[in-house]
Amino acid sequence: MTTATLTVRRARVATFAVFGFNGLLFASWSARLPAVAGVFHLTPGGLGLLLLMAGLGSVLGLPLAGGIAERVGTAGAIRLAGSMLGAAMVVVALSLLFGWLIPCGVALFCYGMGMGVWDVSQNIEGAEVERRGDKTIMPKFHAAFSGGAFLGALLGGLLSRLHVPLWLHLLVVVAAGAVLIVFATRFFLPAHADPEQPRTSRWRAWTEPRTLLIGLVVLAAALTEGSANDWVAKATVDSFRVSGSIGAIMFAVFVASMTIFRYAGSSLLDRFGRVAVLRGCLIAAIVGLLIFVFAPEPYLAAIGAVFWGAGAALGFPVGMSAGADDRQHAAARVSVVSTIGYGAFLIGPPVLGFIGNHVGVRHSLLVVAAVCVVSLLSAPAVRPPAGR
Repeated sequence: MTTATLTVRRARVATFAVFGFNGLLFASWSARLPAVAGVFHLTPGGLGLLLLMAGLGSVLGLPLAGGIAERVGTAGAIRLAGSMLGAAMVVVALSLLFGWLIPCGVALFCYGMGMGVWDVSQNIEGAEVERRGDKTIMPKFHAAFSGGAFLGALLGGLLSRLHVPLWLHLLVVVAAGAVLIVFATRFFLPAHADPEQPRTSRWRAWTEPRTLLIGLVVLAAALTEGSANDWVAKATVDSFRVSGSIGAIMFAVFVASMTIFRYAGSSLLDRFGRVAVLRGCLIAAIVGLLIFVFAPEPYLAAIGAVFWGAGAALGFPVGMSAGADDRQHAAARVSVVSTIGYGAFLIGPPVLGFIGNHVGVRHSLLVVAAVCVVSLLSAPAVRPPAGR
């Protein structure tokens, strides 16, 4: 085994670990939101406003992340993001312990900003690892995120059942994360940009038609995934008059399908190419959403959730790979694509909730299917440029 091959393999393992821990950290917090509402005595609307602080931080962090990664490398950017996240979670933990609502909101803004920088940086690193290898691997990195989120949710549920306070839970996760980040980023690949090549402004990527079309693909994927995260359980309970446990199972069906197809997606992409697989995913998402919306029974809706999860699986990782096709401009373009995608991920579900007030939550999901139809038209944008 050559030194170059060993370097790429180590970077691959390190990137898997970073993606997985990112998912675990996200879910460790999200799975215990009821405890947050309990500590601060928040109504659902109040909790939503508190969480909006994290969303605003992400919206700021995402477009800045590409420039940060260009300056300090992906390893440095993730260390910086990890430091910000760690400090924010310590403040959140202390806020939960002492009942400090305003400091908690400020810390969540910093948390969201750190998550935005982390997400873009890990995708830039993942795209470079994929480029230096001989097979498509980005979907498996995103499967690691989904798997980490699943474990984080299980951990959160277990600790909640054992009555472990959330502030202690967060401090332990932060300590574990600090060790992992310091160790894993040591094996990241060196800086990707060629210093002899002229570097254009990172804001220019916002004017590139191909980059914006890739962003539209990722927008549809993010909206497809985000709408399920927020609404599939409630839509199931409201539409079929079933228990909350059945709604949770329906969500689990969606997540399991998405994770499985993300892991299998690498082989599909290598065999059939990005455009064909992406079109298949978008069609699966549309079919799944239509089945879920119009199914008369929960078991039929579960079949729809399987197609829905499969359809949501690959749009985001394919978009990240496509945005990073040109290594010289990868940071700026991945930042743009991520910002568009996460904008839809954050803003889309609340908009669906507003529409759901008028037509019902389940029927509001038809908006997602319509966006997927539009995204089908931009699917050719993810095709690698000639000669790559």
